[in-house]
Amino acid sequence: MSSQDTSTIYNQDIVIRLCKQDNNNMYVLHRALTQQLIKNRNAHTKTRSEVRGGGRKPWKQKGTGRARAGSNRSPLWRGGGVIFGPRTKKHKNKINKKEKQLALRILIENKFKSTIITEDFIGELNKPSTKAIVNSLKKYNLDTNITNNILIIVSKKSDNLYLSTRNLKNVELLNANHINILSLLKANQIIINKDALNIINKTYYD
Repeated sequence: MSSQDTSTIYNQDIVIRLCKQDNNNMYVLHRALTQQLIKNRNAHTKTRSEVRGGGRKPWKQKGTGRARAGSNRSPLWRGGGVIFGPRTKKHKNKINKKEKQLALRILIENKFKSTIITEDFIGELNKPSTKAIVNSLKKYNLDTNITNNILIIVSKKSDNLYLSTRNLKNVELLNANHINILSLLKANQIIINKDALNIINKTYYD
């Protein structure tokens, strides 16, 4: 794929490699997003052959005055099978590893203007503190009360950092090796640790 050729941006000793512009980029991005959004259908209703019981004829064929019936698990009966109900279905939409990496690189490039790269976002947290996260975001002129979505990418998220951010509905915390298409698309602002940036370069560019 010729679209995988990269250029390099230098900013305060921080290096990020970007993809060349290509007309096929949006197609690859759409494929990667579609693959992530696919959800397997788990609802599963039982047909009359799967419902337990119903082996004996409820009453004789003639002479009772009632409508003939061969099983009490008929879809017409309460407790019987379901006609045309939802069934478990597995959807497959395979995407190559290199295509997915390319899609992530495209998004990183598109979001570069709204990305803040920092040496260390908040340092070591001795205990969970949502207030500390909010104060750290204010240093970058980011307000959690505004509806903008904020994505924080770190090299490795600690328990205290996770507990501190999960209360903020418009803040998402991700490990650098677990970034995904949907999270990047939703984010209006992205904060990346320098260590996380090195992991991104190693994981998605090598």
